[in-house]
Amino acid sequence: MSQKDPCQKQACEIQKCLQANNYMESKCEAALQEMRKCCARFARGRSVCCSGFEREERERENAKVTSKGISPPPQ
Repeated sequence: MSQKDPCQKQACEIQKCLQANNYMESKCEAALQEMRKCCARFARGRSVCCSGFEREERERENAKVTSKGISPPPQ
């Protein structure tokens, strides 16, 4: 039996918010932030719901490293 995704509740809140606000992400920033916090609490790969947020975080880290003139780590 598989375990429930630890960030599923936050993912559902994002979907509800987006639907209620005609898919305008800017109106759902609080729900998105809660999802980011949840994803940060768990190891990568622990939450399927976090996969897009983990990719976002990797891209942000790579952009930060690249802006400092350092090559990003291989993926």
